[in-house]
Amino acid sequence: MKLIISGGGTGGHIFPAVAIANEVRRRHPDAEILFVGANGRMEMTRVPEAGYNIVGLDIAGLQRSFTPKNLLFPLKVMRAVRKAGKIINEFRPDAVVGVGGYASAPVLLAATSRAIPALIQEQNSYAGLVNKLLAKRVQRICVAYEGMAKFFPADRLVLTGNPVRTEIADGQRAEARAFFGLDERRPVLLVIGGSLGARTLNQATAAALPRLQAAGVQLLWQTGKLYFPEADKQAVPFAADGLHAHEFVHRMDLAYAAADVVVSRAGALSVSELCLTGKPSILVPSPNVAEDHQTKNALALTTKDAALLVRDAQATTTLYDQALALLQDPARQQQLSANIRALARPQATATIVDELLKLIPNK
Repeated sequence: MKLIISGGGTGGHIFPAVAIANEVRRRHPDAEILFVGANGRMEMTRVPEAGYNIVGLDIAGLQRSFTPKNLLFPLKVMRAVRKAGKIINEFRPDAVVGVGGYASAPVLLAATSRAIPALIQEQNSYAGLVNKLLAKRVQRICVAYEGMAKFFPADRLVLTGNPVRTEIADGQRAEARAFFGLDERRPVLLVIGGSLGARTLNQATAAALPRLQAAGVQLLWQTGKLYFPEADKQAVPFAADGLHAHEFVHRMDLAYAAADVVVSRAGALSVSELCLTGKPSILVPSPNVAEDHQTKNALALTTKDAALLVRDAQATTTLYDQALALLQDPARQQQLSANIRALARPQATATIVDELLKLIPNK
């Protein structure tokens, strides 16, 4: 069996793609899997770290405001489609999976024009532009939220949930606290701004460090690479009280296990992980995403009393009022935990691979 998985740009695309690949390889250890990403994006390092080969396309998205770069966009797409076609002709996959992101469009266009079976995995509650444009060309569309027929042909839709590494929920509290050097007796707040970091969350967290220290709260703060040097300087004076900044947390299973409450952006992967781990959460949707889809992701939880919502514009003034109040309210934590855990779909990855394999029954 030979598969191409395409897409990337952020952890929200990359980690589901790797989860799908891992499940395929678990069932078919001899499967050949090739990733196709965008040169210069994080998948070009994260995918090899996960043990898979990847090739890159020279492709980027349209700028939201007019720039001369947008004039070159059609030419870049044409070149990327030609290169994707060459990759497909040489690798000869049995099927192609697109997970969203810049690289998935050229690969899916090239594959479907050659009558190669294709599957789209849409992570968000508001469909991405690439997936909407390509929906009629693929055989299956796996989605994480109900009501997606307004974006996609209903006869190709399968409600699966998002592929999440199930081991993310396997961390043990005592081991996790020891791993991060945290006091077992004091509450822990986990702040995660997505794989690239979040300016607003970092600003609000830096300002709240004295309040967290005074309240006896410990902090695991994932800042992202760009923001880490400044955040680390701000956190160092508080390190002795258990408040720590991290550029990137590789052991997210232990980070979730250590945390009593989580503050997070509302990317699709983060939301799915929070559901699986059952963590009481405060979501701060990023305003800098297409069609405000993170707010829609958050509302899918908050309308079911499964998380709290703080708007990005209010985060610097109200986020830590709510975070400290929730940390001091175990009953509310238990209620949110039960409600969010009920929304988890732990079999999502397996279901997606089931659908993928149906497209290539001769294998």
